Amino acid sequence: MDWIWGLVGSLLIAGAACWRGSLSVSGLIAAVVLGTFMFVFGSLAWFGTLIAFFVSSSLLSKLKHQRKAAAESGYAKGGRRDAGQVAANGGLGLVLCIGNAIWPDPVWWVLFVGVMATVTADTWATEIGGMSASVPRSILSGRRVAAGTSGGITALGLLASVAGGAFIGWIGGWFIAMGEQESVISTRSAFIALGAISGLLGSLADSLLGATLQVMYRCEACGKTIEKETHCGHNAKQIRGMKFMTNDRVNALSSLVGGILCWVLWHMASG
Repeated sequence: MDWIWGLVGSLLIAGAACWRGSLSVSGLIAAVVLGTFMFVFGSLAWFGTLIAFFVSSSLLSKLKHQRKAAAESGYAKGGRRDAGQVAANGGLGLVLCIGNAIWPDPVWWVLFVGVMATVTADTWATEIGGMSASVPRSILSGRRVAAGTSGGITALGLLASVAGGAFIGWIGGWFIAMGEQESVISTRSAFIALGAISGLLGSLADSLLGATLQVMYRCEACGKTIEKETHCGHNAKQIRGMKFMTNDRVNALSSLVGGILCWVLWHMASG
């Protein structure tokens, strides 16, 4: 029955997102597989936290879409998330979920909350920060950069990161209070704090990786710095970063950083 409930729930949510334009067909398939396995190997807490990230991020992606269009034109992926983005945001969480199913330990949940707090914080920062009236500044130099530039941050984006991480911490704490998940941390306020801090730090790690290692290109036609190999109907020239370090891989790596930082913060607080 777990397989059936997981499949039905994932199909309903991912199908609605695909219909609303938040997921591509490949993204739909990946989301259904990810959600089903998360429900089977975990519990409602693991599945529900994943869905909380997915639904909140999908809703935010539709806010003031026209205002964010200029920044999004340089992104490697558009507003419709594909299989690569789904895997980058939820793949590590599934690995942790399966790890907990094989070797049960509440620490897996702490790591999971940190991972999901990071991907949520980063997504909220991108979606809400993209509506900021202020010009982004480079996380490395502090200089002003064009909207949509990898490594660019705004005050609004940072606040959104904290809010996104705290939201996942609140969701995680709520599931514990409902008895859906055992944890080494019993208070919701502690989980909210862990989510907010690890989410913010993981999101900043994403920006730092985006400003240093992520591959970036320059459009030969308009001169815009972008994440993809083509723009304005022309091939773009690589100007920095490592060829294999795409945005999806940056997201996956930063989520790992966020999970580890969440564990470190928990370890410091408990010991």
